[in-house]
Amino acid sequence: MASKYAYDNPYIVHGLFFARKLSANNMSTTDEKEGEMIKVGDLTSYSRRVYTVVKVISKTEVREVTSRKDMSTHRVAEALVADETGSVYLTLWDDVLDAIEEDTILNIKDAYINLFRGSMRLNLGRYGSYEVLDEAPFEDVNLDNNLSSKVFEQPRGFGRDRDRFGGRGRRRY
Repeated sequence: MASKYAYDNPYIVHGLFFARKLSANNMSTTDEKEGEMIKVGDLTSYSRRVYTVVKVISKTEVREVTSRKDMSTHRVAEALVADETGSVYLTLWDDVLDAIEEDTILNIKDAYINLFRGSMRLNLGRYGSYEVLDEAPFEDVNLDNNLSSKVFEQPRGFGRDRDRFGGRGRRRY
């Protein structure tokens, strides 16, 4: 008899349902989802699960920043990455920073876009990854359409001025 409780079902985790799909190659089940490839020029400030191939054009100087959560120090830099439709800054943290060099072709998987001081940044984040490719699927890169040079207005409640209640202010009962 099947249980009606979520904690007895291996496909329901924290109230979310995860469907398994059949792989056509071996007819076994897999939990892996591959996203659709997107061009840099098609990215928006709300893009999530970004899968793209880019070329690293340049890297900025390495900075050291301190986390406000646990006061640990991290190294951070940005790499200008591009394809034939546009360019955007990719934020590089700690170990990834040393591994990525200029003129490298990257296959980026499961990245996301966020706004840093009003401009778009591509981030690998916790679940994103990359692999180095031997050659690019494009001839030239488009540096004229730099998405990071466009300034976007951030919704209220974002940034440094946000309080611990997400910008709503404290509720008074």
